[in-house]
Amino acid sequence: MWTLYQFPLCPFSRKVRLLLGEKGVGYDLVRENPWERRDEFLQLNPAGHTPVLRNEDRDITLVDSRAICEYFEETVDKSQMIIGTAANRAEIRRLVALFDENFFDDVTAPLLNEKMHKRLTRQPPDSKALREAMRLADAHLDYLDYLIDRRPWLAGATMSLADLTAAAQISVADYLGGIDWSHHEQAASWYAVFKSRPSFRPLLSERMEGVAPPSHYADVNA
Repeated sequence: MWTLYQFPLCPFSRKVRLLLGEKGVGYDLVRENPWERRDEFLQLNPAGHTPVLRNEDRDITLVDSRAICEYFEETVDKSQMIIGTAANRAEIRRLVALFDENFFDDVTAPLLNEKMHKRLTRQPPDSKALREAMRLADAHLDYLDYLIDRRPWLAGATMSLADLTAAAQISVADYLGGIDWSHHEQAASWYAVFKSRPSFRPLLSERMEGVAPPSHYADVNA
């Protein structure tokens, strides 16, 4: 049995959970706060980041969300998420990198710092940093609207790892109140599809202590 070390608002863990859910791979969740730097966790991943996926019976430890997702793409045939021509697979990986790197750096990371980490350490949030994160979130959603205007899914005709990655990052930003959906009908409709999927529903019920989501967060119709 797989064990996933994660915390509720880790977007990279959420991506892995979505993939495992779509593929029907069972796992247990272990709460891991990477900022605590536990010795036992650092032995699994010296970088100290979540997610980490461990299978004791097979003595396998997987680290880094992209490496984990590629592992299950290669070992589980159900619900392939990196598919199509070489060009299409390259496009999927491009969008995965865009959301894992650019969206995370621009939006998710600042929101986590200002609305979660600072609350845990009893520091006041920086309103300027929050406004900038929301401004950049709006720009990223403009691009998502552009993609959905031209394709059924972000990378092409079928749902892919690009969609799971974007949904994972956006879900954390949405939980933290960093998304204004009012001018993004295409993105909102695409995201509503994800919120209703069985793989996504467990994420909607989880809460980070001391940090409450906006009222629309868990509403699959919002």
